Amino acid sequence: MPSIDEIIAREVNPFDSTTFRPGNFWRETHDRATTVNSIHQEAIAEIGDVLDCVYRDNRTRTVLLSGDSGSGKSYLLGRLKSTLNSKAFFAYIGPWPESGYIWRHTLRHVVDSLMEIPAGQNESQLLLWLKSLSAFQEGGLMKKIIGERNLFIRNFKSTYPAGIYNANEFFGALYNLTQPELYQTTCEWLKGDDLDDLVLRTLRVRRSIDSEPMAQRILSNFGRIASRTYPIVLCFDNLDNIDRSQEGFVDLQALFNVNSMIHNQKLNNFLVTISIITNTWNLNGKRVQPADRARIDRFVRLQSIDLNQAEALWKSRLHPLHLQAKPSPNSPIYPLTRKSLEAKFPGGKALPRSVLMLGQKLFQAAKFEEVDADNLEPVTEFRRDDILAAFHLMWYKELNNVREKVDRIRSFSTLELVQMLKQVLEAIPLPDVRSKLLPSPTYGSYSLSFQLGSTSERVGVVWTEEPSLVSFCNLIKSCQKVVEEGACQQLYLIRAETIGTPRNKGYQRYQVLFSQANCHHLIPDLEAVHYLATYHNLTNAARSGELVLNDRIPDFLEFQSLVRESGVLKNCSLLQHLQVLGKESNEDEETEKRLDRDIEEYLFALVKTQQIVGRKVLVDRAAAQFPPAGRSHIDGILDSMNRDDRVKIIDPMASREAQLVGIVFP
Repeated sequence: MPSIDEIIAREVNPFDSTTFRPGNFWRETHDRATTVNSIHQEAIAEIGDVLDCVYRDNRTRTVLLSGDSGSGKSYLLGRLKSTLNSKAFFAYIGPWPESGYIWRHTLRHVVDSLMEIPAGQNESQLLLWLKSLSAFQEGGLMKKIIGERNLFIRNFKSTYPAGIYNANEFFGALYNLTQPELYQTTCEWLKGDDLDDLVLRTLRVRRSIDSEPMAQRILSNFGRIASRTYPIVLCFDNLDNIDRSQEGFVDLQALFNVNSMIHNQKLNNFLVTISIITNTWNLNGKRVQPADRARIDRFVRLQSIDLNQAEALWKSRLHPLHLQAKPSPNSPIYPLTRKSLEAKFPGGKALPRSVLMLGQKLFQAAKFEEVDADNLEPVTEFRRDDILAAFHLMWYKELNNVREKVDRIRSFSTLELVQMLKQVLEAIPLPDVRSKLLPSPTYGSYSLSFQLGSTSERVGVVWTEEPSLVSFCNLIKSCQKVVEEGACQQLYLIRAETIGTPRNKGYQRYQVLFSQANCHHLIPDLEAVHYLATYHNLTNAARSGELVLNDRIPDFLEFQSLVRESGVLKNCSLLQHLQVLGKESNEDEETEKRLDRDIEEYLFALVKTQQIVGRKVLVDRAAAQFPPAGRSHIDGILDSMNRDDRVKIIDPMASREAQLVGIVFP
């Protein structure tokens, strides 16, 4: 077995900043091996006690979880889910695109989360929740009702005789969930997708959930029939990137309106958990109405950790490397030391993220102690190109995560898609990006416009993925109006869903409008949406101060600058087709050449951030990031980079498994 120093030289830094940022706990892998149970144990116990109270009396409660940026709030939500998912259902609710959409956004993300399968289970939270309802608990009923829709509905109506909105359709939808062939489309209806008439008839519902009052009432139904099930924990997170009020402040009032409504209507079995940066709460919480602030049942503040916990955090990250070494290191935190913690944090307290950032810096320095190579030297202060390399790695990691979790464009609502596109256009940046090109109160949020370059020409963009062809017809009618009135000189319709057949009025209107030279229909691919979602997720992190790149926490403006400088959006086909990327757009570049360039970019960024890394580790990481390429092809690209002096293979005579790779310094 190799020595610990050999392992340190070849492995990726276990404190790499790409591992610092947690997000949606249903879309992130929570590594229990790196969890230090003593950290924030009091906060977990306190929230667990509140959850127990909800379980005992079914009365909804609200917890406000606050802490400084870097204290571990989002990570704590993930730990809560991992720890308590056996006795509660968990929903992650990120920032909403508009305050006027908050109920639909909340319902959508609750259903999305309930569709997830908890660890150790074979069925989704939604089915587990459904089967735990009292109407399912009567002896032998489960076997009787499968295939017996009317019996199912009658039984639920007798069990819950009052207070259920649109009871026949709602209980019918719950029945549909028990039918595998209807499960997916029923979930789409519950999420609020604007479904086509044929699908609605198949589900036996009259209309889609297309308004705030309807979304509120459907969510209320979940609460009203939940008295004998596990609680549902609603986790609101990343609140620094929510809609702003007219005065420019974070619109927390919209969220607290939802919270108060849940309390006022006495909806059962919810634990509303609001995660927020302490400073954001101090600046904006006072603008929340006093009566709504009074609905907070418990304030939980995350505190700094002590040095014993900091040392345990280091140990958890280093342990996998220590297991590979022979002999075992004398210290469980080797090559780091307790003295380094005491010197950096003389007060004996620190934020978890600060501890990890210190570990990253010290581990990097340790990589060079056993390496003898010309033209290589440890970096003691990160430069701009080091930060840019770290951003590339962060981007690729998030993009890969989005690819794994998002398998269809309609994973996002139309409003979310438009919001993500608007955020990217502002980052490019394009002049004068405006929301709501369409005058329609219904479809205005499906549109935006921007000024094209230095010209006065205005470009309009309309994006809708709602399946309903009735809605599509009305939207095209609204598009015709803005073109006739000259509100834009170019109009793009973005839509991957069907546009109907010649028999449909919407199709006929579409054919007339898009026969004009200044009107274009773009069909987005899933990969383009992955790019938009990646940018959106990192935007949430940057606005919340949760984005760490080496030793820097960039503010939002610097984050946008890094996006532009790195060129990470250049492969987004949708932006290429909108012609907003300028002359550097590589739309016509061959796919293979583009992949090779991306692999080289990734390899260089990884070596740049690690300074020294094992060749095998480097190729393994790149192969995981770019599965189509293959290890041998990536190996060849690395050899080419060595010949071009972009990187240096330090010990070329050693076996490939033993070779180290570093960056050549001028």
